[in-house]
Amino acid sequence: MTLLAIESAATAEVDLAYITEEGTPDLASYDRIVCFFSTGKDSLASVLHLLELGVPASKIELHHHNVDGDPAAGEGLMDWPVTLAYGQALARHLGMEFQTSWREGGIEREMCRQETRTAPVVFYKDGVRIETGGVSGPLGTRRKFPQKAASLSVRWCSSASKIDVGVAYLRNDPKFQNQRTLVVTGERAEESSSRARYATFEQHRADGRGGKFARHIDHWRAVHSWSEAQVWEIIERFRLQVHPAYELGYGRVSCQFCVFGSKNQWATNRAIAPRAFGRIAAYEQDFGVTIDRKHTVGEMADLGVPYAAAVGIWVERAMATTWDAPIVVENWTLPAGAFGESCGPT
Repeated sequence: MTLLAIESAATAEVDLAYITEEGTPDLASYDRIVCFFSTGKDSLASVLHLLELGVPASKIELHHHNVDGDPAAGEGLMDWPVTLAYGQALARHLGMEFQTSWREGGIEREMCRQETRTAPVVFYKDGVRIETGGVSGPLGTRRKFPQKAASLSVRWCSSASKIDVGVAYLRNDPKFQNQRTLVVTGERAEESSSRARYATFEQHRADGRGGKFARHIDHWRAVHSWSEAQVWEIIERFRLQVHPAYELGYGRVSCQFCVFGSKNQWATNRAIAPRAFGRIAAYEQDFGVTIDRKHTVGEMADLGVPYAAAVGIWVERAMATTWDAPIVVENWTLPAGAFGESCGPT
C-alpha cells in the first residue's frame, strides 16, 4: 500500500489515508461501510462496485434518507411512492442491512416553516426511535420550494433532507463510536462542473477520530470518475432491475418532483400523478414563489411532452408503495431513461 496525502474539501485540511495500488481505500481496514443509497443508478453502481472489490455484503449498510419524512405518517409530497419498497427489496436480494433516517415532516414541513425551528432528525436504533436536534435552533421562515442553485442554502432540500440528516445519524448512533467507518456516495464528476470538483476521498464531516468517542469516518465517492456507460455496465453485469423511474424515461432518480425537473418531466409527472402534481401547483400559488424562476409547474408541463414510455405496468409500479416485481432480470436491457435527461444537479 502507498501512503498518500489526500486533501479534504470538507475541512480544507490534509488527511492521510491508506490507498491501495488501484487507488481505492483499504476497504478491509474498516469495521463497516455505510452507503447512502438514493436507489438511483449511481448509488447502486457504487454498491455493486464494492461487491466486485470483494467487500462482503454483511459489512455493507444501505442507508436511505426518506425525504418526505416518516413513511408511516401517510402520503408524501416529493418522492416516488415506490422508492422505499424498491430499496428494501434490493437490500434483501443483496443480503445487506437496510436502514433509514429522515427529517421529521420531511421537505414539506421544512418548506412550510414560518417562524419555527427546523425539525429534528429521526432514526431507529434496535427498534427504539431516536430523535436529535430540533429543540434549540433558530426560528426561521421558508415559505417556498427549494430553488435551482448550486448553493445548498438556496437548494436546501439536499442539505435539510439528506446531507444534514446523514451527519446527524452518524454522530448520534453509538455503533459508530470507537469504529472505523467508510461512507460511500455516488456523485460522479460527469454530472456537473461542481461535482467534478468534489474530492474523491476525504474525511467525512461527521468524523470525530480525535474526539472522546473516536468516531473515525472517511468518505469515498466510489464512482466519481466513472462515465454513465460504466454505471449501466455494472448494473447489467448483476442483471438488476433499476428503479421504475428509469423505465418511464427519466434519466436520473432523485425525488419524483425534483426542482431540477425538465418540462418533459413535469409533463410526465402531471400525466401519471395528477393529484400530487396539483398539490405542488397549489403550494406555488400559496407561496407566491415558483420552483422555476420563469414558469409555474403547470406552465412547465404545458411546454413539455410526457415520455412515451410512461404508460402501463411501469407507471403502476412507480406509483405503488410496495414492490412485487423481480429484482433480477434475466434478459436485461437498458431502460428508456438511460443516457436521457438528467436535469441536475448543478
